[in-house]
Amino acid sequence: MPEPSPDFEAGEVIAATGAGGGTDLAMSEAETLEGAAKTPGGPLGTGPGGRARSLWSDAWRDLRRNPVFLISGLIILFLLVIAAWPSLIASGNPLQCDLAKAQEGSQPGHPFGFNGQGCDVYTRTVYGARASVTVGVCATLGVALLGSFLGGLAGFFGGVGDSVLSRVTDMFFGIPVVLGGLVLLSVVTSTTVWPVIGFMVLLGWPQISRIARGSVITVKQNDYVQAARALGASNSRILLRHIAPNAIAPVIVVATIALGTYISLEATLSYLGVGLKPPTVSWGIDISAASPYIRNAPHMLLWPAGALAITVLAFIMLGDAIRDALDPKLR
Repeated sequence: MPEPSPDFEAGEVIAATGAGGGTDLAMSEAETLEGAAKTPGGPLGTGPGGRARSLWSDAWRDLRRNPVFLISGLIILFLLVIAAWPSLIASGNPLQCDLAKAQEGSQPGHPFGFNGQGCDVYTRTVYGARASVTVGVCATLGVALLGSFLGGLAGFFGGVGDSVLSRVTDMFFGIPVVLGGLVLLSVVTSTTVWPVIGFMVLLGWPQISRIARGSVITVKQNDYVQAARALGASNSRILLRHIAPNAIAPVIVVATIALGTYISLEATLSYLGVGLKPPTVSWGIDISAASPYIRNAPHMLLWPAGALAITVLAFIMLGDAIRDALDPKLR
């Protein structure tokens, strides 16, 4: 092989675009990485001033014009705000009850009526967002980090570790989630959210791991990764600087959609009596307590169930919008 000329610089390589095409880039190594995720389906995209436009900037531009993203984003922002500061819109105490008002309907100052214990349904519905959103966000972060780490390493290095991880994920996929929750959480006496979060991370990481593994295997075959390896870049640098930023998009999409699923799973487990436990305020707990009275006092169930449905739908809509923006085949 002929020796490279002394004037050759590391940045002057043929970097592959997101669609697999090649473009001569005379730029630094960091800019070479950015060029790996350019506008799919054509030549390298350019933004204002002739600067290169990345896949992420294109995705953000599409998301800002997508009404589904805007609506779901506003709903989720509102949920996050009331989860952090529920007293902004609910001044009452969710644990303060008056048995004399049990199962009564809407009244001035109590628009959602009262539950079977005489607690204000509106206040409990607002405060219930804190536990449900906390479980969903923390479980999603744990699943995404653990699954991406294990799947990324397995896809990058391959070999025996990849085979072992594949068999382990197959074993976890064979465990029914609700049945596993009934078995594992039935022995937990803690009233905090952490046992439920730990259970979701334990059974949820294989899905993200498999997606991350496949994405890394696809990205590591691109020309810019091979060029970085030929220039002497270490495995850690290749994985963190070149592969991870270009393989993370599918993980983000699946994790966003899964967040709504984890919120509904928490409500399901709480409804069955093995998830969150009183005095924690949760939509699942309120739905479980209201189900026997659905004929006589349907408002006790409809309001927390409606809040749960809107929250799950908002996260699913957000995930669909992000998928449409990041998937080149849908452009």
